[in-house]
Amino acid sequence: MTVFFVGAGPGAADLVTVRGLRVLEAAPVCLYAGSLVPRELLDACPPGARLVDTANLTLDEIVAELVAAHEAGRDVARLHSGDPSVFSAVAEQMRRLDAAGVPYEVVPGVPAFAAAAASLGRELTVPGVGQTVILTRTAVRATPMPPGEDLATLGASGATMVLHLAVQRIGEVAAELVPRYGADCPVAVVARASRPDEVILRGTLDDIAGLVEDAGVKRTAVIVVGRVLTASAFPDSHLYSSDRDRPCGAS
Repeated sequence: MTVFFVGAGPGAADLVTVRGLRVLEAAPVCLYAGSLVPRELLDACPPGARLVDTANLTLDEIVAELVAAHEAGRDVARLHSGDPSVFSAVAEQMRRLDAAGVPYEVVPGVPAFAAAAASLGRELTVPGVGQTVILTRTAVRATPMPPGEDLATLGASGATMVLHLAVQRIGEVAAELVPRYGADCPVAVVARASRPDEVILRGTLDDIAGLVEDAGVKRTAVIVVGRVLTASAFPDSHLYSSDRDRPCGAS
């Protein structure tokens, strides 16, 4: 039997992938983070499926559920918000499953930063403005950041930066980035991206902290920093350029 780590997407139930939905429909056991995963997704599980909210479970308790299901010959859908490849705490679960000899697969999902960009109506890689996206977080109330991954170092390139798990210290984040990006650099905060109660705040490094405080945003938010957020005078992509050589029959 197999454990499926399924990306549940950023919040809207209809943003789960077709593959992820099929896993849910067939899995007799489903573990999910109740505070982050839309409850509507659980309606796709088979009647009588064992549903386990992991919000208050330790890592060892979660893995024990996965191993027990495997030993009972039952597939497991392990729902994680967003995409399992980013800030999902999947790696330590995989390590323990490897040690226990339990097979697993990963089903990708729509990451929060992609949902935030969609809500903002912006591309994060704009020709001539920004072609690199840094995905990072801060270390407050979380495991420490590795050496060299502090905001000042990461911001030295001026690349578009997306921060998860950092909105509670937006003032400190802005202050750390101003020397690299400038106080007038555009910033957007998207809370609960794709959900009915989504909140979008647009400002600059100079004023975004006040906007976040006034809006009462304290969690489940993505911070996007970079000139791509307001870019308008940029060259067209070479992908569709009339000067680009194209093989016959290419579209």
